[in-house]
Order: sequence, then structure tokens, then C-alpha cells
Amino acid sequence: MSIGVIGAGKWGSALAYALSKKNEVFISSRTPRDVKNFIPMEEILKCEYLVIALPVQHTSKWLDENFVFSHQKVLVASKGIEASSGKFLNEIYAKYIPDENIAFLSGPSFAVEVMQSLPTALVVNSHNEALSKEFASFFPSFIKTYTSTDVMGAEISGAYKNVIAIAAGVCNGLALGNNATAALISRGLVEMVRFGKVYGAKEESFIGLSGAGDLFLTASSTMSRNFRVGLGLACGKSQKEIIQELGEVAEGIGTAYALHEISRQKDLYLPIAREVYELLEGKDPLASLHDLLSH
Repeated sequence: MSIGVIGAGKWGSALAYALSKKNEVFISSRTPRDVKNFIPMEEILKCEYLVIALPVQHTSKWLDENFVFSHQKVLVASKGIEASSGKFLNEIYAKYIPDENIAFLSGPSFAVEVMQSLPTALVVNSHNEALSKEFASFFPSFIKTYTSTDVMGAEISGAYKNVIAIAAGVCNGLALGNNATAALISRGLVEMVRFGKVYGAKEESFIGLSGAGDLFLTASSTMSRNFRVGLGLACGKSQKEIIQELGEVAEGIGTAYALHEISRQKDLYLPIAREVYELLEGKDPLASLHDLLSH
């Protein structure tokens, strides 16, 4: 099978590596890269199957400037909410791709471990069950794939867990201990579920690979960019300093701003997401801790 991967960052490159075990894979990105099977954007869009791993905050602009639908089948491998609009990825892509032609990838997965062919489990989510199964069949044996029709559950899980991971990084950076970290992550899961129910997401998505699985991974390791954002905040660094040091996108930052606006508009109680937003805006970490413990 010929598959085009769009986005040559760490995650896009890892997916290209994994999918190439069973398929012919090409890769492209917004800027030319000296990597195997790299082809121009206009060529890769001709592939019948596309895997898109672009940063969420750049997705709308890229679609506007580059994408022309010609019956491609698309697997979206990004996670997050657009900060400028509060839109989920399925809402952004709906303008360009019919629902039956799109699926969304979720589950706990560090790119570096996928590149090492280490055991991984992922979920392919689509309202088109046949499409989910088709994309799931493309992955190699070291990646166990499941399918689901709960697109919104997968989207919210994948986005929200990055915000909780920032909070967990702050917890670790302040040396608050394992008890505090476990409490934060478990309450973060409750917060995710409560938010998800507002959008009709299924609770089982949050206690499975897409939710708890991805949350536990991202909120417990310095391999997570979002966790490292939290470490920086705990040290008193500004958001600008942290982003410069990372040198790559941490989706939890934009998602925290999106959640803040959504919670304001819908009057939702999202205490951890609120504190992460305020930390990114410069709030003192110890003051944030005090406010979390007193509510």
C-alpha cells in the first residue's frame, strides 16, 4: 500500500518508519527535509492514503493553503485544540474532508520508542468502521491497533492529557512527591471525563488507551514535551523561555488557552486546566498549588 505522511517532525517520522514495515511510504513537510522518500507536497497529496502529523495550531493554515480533496483517505495523527477558535481537529477537517474519509489516531506513544520498534498500542478512531480497520491493518506487528467510533472521546483525551502533563511537570519540578503526582493525575482524569461528557464522548474512551493510557505516559516522563513545559514553569521560567529551550511544539500550551476560553464560554469547572493556563500567563507555581488545594 502506498501511504503519504505529511509532517516530518519526530512523530511524523516515527509513523513513516513504522508504516514502512508493511507499505510503501513517502513523506513531506512544509519545509524540505533531507530524509528518505521525501517528495514535494503537491506529489504526496496524490496518495490515496494520507497520515497527517502537523502541529494543531498550524493545521487550518496548512489546509487552506495546500489541501485539495480528491477522495483521499486520511488518518490525523495530531492531538490538541486550536487555540484561536476552540475547534477540535474533527471540526477543522470537516470543512475539507467528508466524515467517511477521515480517522484519528490516539493512544500512548512516544516517537522515540516507536522508532526503536518497541511494543506500542494505538487506537484508530472513525465514524467509518471500515476505514478504521483499514488504517489499523497498515501498522507493523510491534504496534497493536484497536478501533473505535468515539472520535470526540479520542480527540478530547489526546488534547486534554497534554494540559494535565504540564501540571504534572510542575508537580515534579516543585518536588511535591509521588502522593501529590498520583492525586493530580487521577483528578486530571476525572476532569477530562467531566469535560468529555459535555461533548457526548463515551466514558470508556477515557479509561482506555486513548485517555488513561496516554495520560499516564505523558504525565510521568521527561520524554514528554508537555511535562518539560511544567518543569520549566516550576523553575519560574516564562512561557517564551520554555518554548525557546524546547525548540519544538508542545501542544498542551495552545490547548490550555483553548480550554480556558471554552470553560469561560460554557461555565465549566476545570480547576487543573485553569491553573495551567494561569501558570502559562505568569502565575507563581506555589500560589497555584495553594489554590488547587483549597478548592
